Amino acid sequence: MAKIKIDLEKCKGCGLCILYCPKGHIKQSKALNKKGAYPVEIIEGEACSGCSFCAIICPDVCITVYR
Repeated sequence: MAKIKIDLEKCKGCGLCILYCPKGHIKQSKALNKKGAYPVEIIEGEACSGCSFCAIICPDVCITVYR
């Protein structure tokens, strides 16, 4: 099982990773970061396949996938 790490302070909350995650493992947070954006967060308990689509599509390079 893969693990995803998101830099919450760097994330602008564009939501591209949410659209491209085939497992639906990422969601929009309800808490603001220091930039005033709603970053994305991992849905706990979901199994990540490690496809890295989220990391590839992220325009700000906020996501790292560990396999």
